[in-house]
Amino acid sequence: MTFISLIWVLRSFSSSFIVIILIVVLLIFGPKNLPKLGKALGNAFDNLRKGVESGKEKIDEKFEEVEAEKAQAENEEIVETPDEQDAESAKLDE
Repeated sequence: MTFISLIWVLRSFSSSFIVIILIVVLLIFGPKNLPKLGKALGNAFDNLRKGVESGKEKIDEKFEEVEAEKAQAENEEIVETPDEQDAESAKLDE
């Protein structure tokens, strides 16, 4: 989650609502477990970010492969050797 999106989310909630949520989390997990909870959440978001980046890279690589194959196929259609042109004209003459 980027800093800007975090600010946007926080602005959509009132400050009293955020304080109530923090108090409830403190009561549920206790002060000793909050650092562990924060670390676990941080690791989870980091793994999620890495997974999304990896997925984007794989999609980009596949897109580039498809574009290269498409360009190669178009080039093969455009470029004909003189022998192929002569063979086609001979077929048409017959």
